[in-house]
Amino acid sequence: MWFENVGTFIEFGFRHIIPDGPDHMLFVAALFLNARGWTSLLIQVTTFTLAHTITLALASTGLVDAPAGLIEPMIALSIAVLAVEAIFFNKPNFWRLPVIFACGLFHGLGFGAQMKVYLENADLSAGLVGITVGVEAGHLTILVGAAIIAFAAQAGLKIAGLAEYYRRAFVIPVAAIIALIGLYWTLQRVGVLPA
Repeated sequence: MWFENVGTFIEFGFRHIIPDGPDHMLFVAALFLNARGWTSLLIQVTTFTLAHTITLALASTGLVDAPAGLIEPMIALSIAVLAVEAIFFNKPNFWRLPVIFACGLFHGLGFGAQMKVYLENADLSAGLVGITVGVEAGHLTILVGAAIIAFAAQAGLKIAGLAEYYRRAFVIPVAAIIALIGLYWTLQRVGVLPA
């Protein structure tokens, strides 16, 4: 029974990322753009997932009740912040993991509010384990997709004899698009722009 519940919540967690979480997808894509190697990238994504799980547990049990009017704009802003970092910095900075952890806390609060109803009537450990595994699987799926796209862009630039322009031709423009979307969502969620 416990494992059946875990399986159900793995699906919830995965669907929270793909297809229901465009904000998560863009956040992970922004992480990818400024990562240097898979080890660094997996540490960053796992840091995010850990923070996400902590606040998911707190919000879903009712121990923390954060207003959506505050959390949702912060989630959107977190996307813009990471994308802007990818534009202006060629490598991760010392503040990157603490910022990613803080962003994970906001994302977990947002999801916890949605999952509260489901987790109230289920085994909390099964729910948290399942959701965490599902979220991490969703993140890894996005990373693999981003890696394939980046590899194709690098290969195309290499064939054109422009391999040294990868950052200027791919990373910066994609990060700029993600940053603009994040800023747009932020302004939309604080009511400056129409929903």
